[in-house]
Amino acid sequence: MDMTLPLLVIGSYLLGSIPTGVVLAAALGKQDIRTAGSGNIGATNAARLLGKKFGACTFAGDMLKGFIPVIAAGVLAGAGDGLQVQFAAAVCGLAAFLGHLFPVYLRFRGGKGVATACGVMLALEPIVIPVLLIVFAGVVAISRFVSLASLASAFALPLVLLAVDALIRPVALSVTALGFLMAVFVFLKHRANIERLMLGTENRIGSKKTAAS
Repeated sequence: MDMTLPLLVIGSYLLGSIPTGVVLAAALGKQDIRTAGSGNIGATNAARLLGKKFGACTFAGDMLKGFIPVIAAGVLAGAGDGLQVQFAAAVCGLAAFLGHLFPVYLRFRGGKGVATACGVMLALEPIVIPVLLIVFAGVVAISRFVSLASLASAFALPLVLLAVDALIRPVALSVTALGFLMAVFVFLKHRANIERLMLGTENRIGSKKTAAS
């Protein structure tokens, strides 16, 4: 693909680096979500500070940051064989995901990657999304912890990809590897949440207080 893939990777990272919640808050004259609550740029903190609709818009924007680069890579790399296209799409998905986690525009202090990972997988292997949503919703319903639900979904992601590969149809190794990598990064980015869950100080849905960063 000559220079197409490197350029796509760079573009994917730059798109993934756009902090949706911060940009939306600034455009609407709202509070900078980095200055309150957990200080995170993701949908959970956005919803907690500025309302559910704002949080939903932030989630959608962060998800699109993962979805668009994968689709673009698939289209622009379409002249290659199937494995080459899947590899290009997976690499661009990883670049967008890492852009959200380590955005150049925010001095590499980004979000936790759940929404962007969701967008990447929606484009690569949409069959896994309903299962992950069931896991997420089930854990939220039982525990009322968004962080725990996010961790459970991340843990389930590579397992679901392996199950699809074994029981339904082949999944490209690059996609499965990407699923493992994203799950690891989501866990790493949730270190503070894991500590609070163990201490019993993590915020539940409906809690009036906000988590310290």
